[in-house]
Amino acid sequence: MDSSVPTGDVPIPQPVRKLAAGRPIRAVWSNGVGGFTFEVGSGDDRCFVKWSPHACDIDLSAEIERLRWAGAFVSVPRVLAHGADEVGSWFASAPIAGESAISRRWKADPRRAVAAIGEGLRSLHDALPVDRCPFSWSVEERLTAVGARAEAGDLDPSRWDGRHRELTVEAALRALAEPPPIDRPVVCHGDACSPNTLLAANGHLAGHVDLGSLGVADRWADLAIATWATEWNYGPGWEDHLLDAYAIAPDPARTSYYRLLWELGP
Repeated sequence: MDSSVPTGDVPIPQPVRKLAAGRPIRAVWSNGVGGFTFEVGSGDDRCFVKWSPHACDIDLSAEIERLRWAGAFVSVPRVLAHGADEVGSWFASAPIAGESAISRRWKADPRRAVAAIGEGLRSLHDALPVDRCPFSWSVEERLTAVGARAEAGDLDPSRWDGRHRELTVEAALRALAEPPPIDRPVVCHGDACSPNTLLAANGHLAGHVDLGSLGVADRWADLAIATWATEWNYGPGWEDHLLDAYAIAPDPARTSYYRLLWELGP
């Protein structure tokens, strides 16, 4: 929820400058914990470079592996080059012909944007083969990570959404200890927030980005966050519209569970 388009000057990491080789560089996205995505060049030689400092503990090699696997089945960024130094890691990818679902154009047309997000998420879930996916995003693995964060004292209820802020860490952990039965296992996006869907000029899906957590899980692990993100990006009242586009009925219990799990550690 802290991710955003950067404002003001953004220091350009040396590997990005080197890759640009004199071409223009523009920061287009910040993940809120020190990482940035840069647009490099223009026209036919344009690419995007995702850079992450080691201090923020985001492993870009995991995303590179997932992009290369998923790219055989769906439209995702094609990795062109990658590397790391003592400061951080990075990878460059080819552009997808589309723009973020929260661009100015699509925020002005939330009905089309939200429908495209729902349709796009359904197409992703239907296209990626569960039985051939080498990656997991299971509740068990995520709960292990949440437990480690709790032991380290890294869970702060004051930073949670208002619907969760009244919980203590102990109460939240108890609520998560009994996950709902799996509805349908799919290969989940892992960060199905609105900005990570790209739309073509006609308002249909162009592709998906930011797949660093992609893996097999219940489809509601994605749907709970995709619907929640419509409120953050377009205002209240769009959740059912996304579910209609996905072609699924609301599931309040699974939605509530996976939102709380996300809150404690995506």
